Amino acid sequence: MDTMKNLSTSAYAAIGMMLFALFFGAGNLIFPASLGQQAGDNVGWAILGFILTGVGLPLLGVIAMGYSGCKNAEELAGRVSPLYGRLYTVLLYLSIGPFFAIPRTGTVSYEIAVKPFFKNAGSVEETVFLVAFFAISLWLSINPHKLVNRIGKVLTPALLTVIVLLIIKSFITPIGGYSVAQGNYVTTGSAVLQGFLDGYNTMDALASICFAVLVIDFVKLAGAHTKEQITSAVTKTGTVAVALLGVVYIFIAMIGATSVEQFGLFDTGAPVLSHSAQFLFGDFGGIILGIIVLLACLTTSIGLITSCSAYFGTIYSGIGYKTYVVIFSLASLFFSMYGLKTIISAAIPVLMLLYPLTIVIIGLALMNSLFEGRRCVYAWTIGLTMISALMSGLEAASLAPGFLESVFRDYVPFHMVGMGWIGFAIVGFIIGMIHKSIVKAK
Repeated sequence: MDTMKNLSTSAYAAIGMMLFALFFGAGNLIFPASLGQQAGDNVGWAILGFILTGVGLPLLGVIAMGYSGCKNAEELAGRVSPLYGRLYTVLLYLSIGPFFAIPRTGTVSYEIAVKPFFKNAGSVEETVFLVAFFAISLWLSINPHKLVNRIGKVLTPALLTVIVLLIIKSFITPIGGYSVAQGNYVTTGSAVLQGFLDGYNTMDALASICFAVLVIDFVKLAGAHTKEQITSAVTKTGTVAVALLGVVYIFIAMIGATSVEQFGLFDTGAPVLSHSAQFLFGDFGGIILGIIVLLACLTTSIGLITSCSAYFGTIYSGIGYKTYVVIFSLASLFFSMYGLKTIISAAIPVLMLLYPLTIVIIGLALMNSLFEGRRCVYAWTIGLTMISALMSGLEAASLAPGFLESVFRDYVPFHMVGMGWIGFAIVGFIIGMIHKSIVKAK
């Protein structure tokens, strides 16, 4: 009997909506809104670039994990070498976990959903909120097998409902006309490129190979068993998630693009959303926006705590899953106390290092059969990519030696726009393929 018959349409929808909710944090609302303001009448081209990285890469990451047959990100990255696999994955989980992404869910929730309602809000109110936020995250993360019911069938529909209300009202009561494009969005080509780079900010490509592990577990429980069935099921559920992401990105960016005439330009997307919500719904608009942000941040926090706890349980099983959940919840609470600005600033150098390595490992996983999975291809490609990624990370941290900065700036194509790693990856892949053809597999 074909076991895939057990995976119903409702199961695809529920798992896909769960994955959407895990991806969709408050940053996913803020970044397209800010992009829309800056892109103005070029918003269509800018959002195209944004979707390539903010939607396309996460989908490829989920598919790559399903296709690879690997049980987790460490096994996939371990195709370079076991040591690299361990170091890369630990840094990946700490980055999308207690160091940056999880604390950001709490601080963004406070800044947008709570602080505007308190004229004299201070550290006491923020601390009380963050404790409550991470206590709820901890409770919902204790039993991960209930994630589909709790998130996919309950929280996500509620999240989508309030977003749809905001979008529909923006068509009924237009905020204004499209503004003139600003800065790097002025020309069509630069708008696409800048949108492409803006998509990095979502961090969803980094999270995709981690969240994919949860999705694979769920599709197995739902009836998928063979590699082909798992890949097919993961692709379908991933498509549901990213399709929802893409639609939301487009319309939120359009709200941003039509808001400048009424409100002027803002430094970030947060005030764009808050002002737009108030304009469209009056005082009730702040409440609607608060619901969106709280649900988005809470679901992302749950998914990240769950993923981190499951992974570190494979490294050291002496601590139970529930204990890891408590540890990561408390650590996230601690780092959230440093505030949103500090968290975002501290994350940039790490993201500049991890993003190229993640994109390349996803690409290699999808092309695995082309070079018969030979380790030399993985090692050469990742090894050379790391040179550029390390340099970008050092520059972001203001730690790069001056002479190296000059060399990369003058001689590495696309380095100044943050994409110098592409050339290194291509050269590494070519060398790896030559190595493969010369040295036969043992």
